[in-house]
Amino acid sequence: HGRMRRFLCVASTLKPSQFTTKTFQRMASDDTTGGPVKIYTKGGDKGTSILFNMERRPKSDIHFECLGATDELNSFVGVAHHHCTEAGNGLADQLEEIQSRLLDLGSHVATPLDRSPEAKIALAAFSPDHSTLLEGWIDEHEATLPPLTNFILPSGGASSSALHVARTVCRRAERCVVPLVTAGEVDSGVQVYLNRLSDYFFVA
Repeated sequence: HGRMRRFLCVASTLKPSQFTTKTFQRMASDDTTGGPVKIYTKGGDKGTSILFNMERRPKSDIHFECLGATDELNSFVGVAHHHCTEAGNGLADQLEEIQSRLLDLGSHVATPLDRSPEAKIALAAFSPDHSTLLEGWIDEHEATLPPLTNFILPSGGASSSALHVARTVCRRAERCVVPLVTAGEVDSGVQVYLNRLSDYFFVA
């Protein structure tokens, strides 16, 4: 589990284009036998899993609900990235950045502020600069759009539809995070980022 947690932290600093199977094998193979680490550990067979602070909790815990929603969101952003790359609409680089930041966000959610060592809290800190970057992108995209005078149907081609799905999943992830922010277990900047991110998907 320690190797996997280190892998997750390192992975969160990489763009998806930099993250390959060889990257995983290189980071995961630092055991005493010199062999690769299997993807299954059987540690979760009884319905529990471990947060970044090594605290084991039921998989139904709200932290894992949030992590699952964030992971699902990142997967849908990946689908949107594929369609945007094919369309050549200029959004691919921004979506790659968002995918990397969602990994950082997940690391933060997996490190409860009230029960984690200071070193791990510092390692998993989520910068407010990420939300500022989104705001700049939103302003740029919004400047090219006509005034909004009616409700928008979530459609408009493969790229647009994928971004709409990402937007709705993002809203769910945000709803998951709100109780953790209220309880002081997650920094409010995470909630702000998800709120801003759904706006980004709406105007992109």
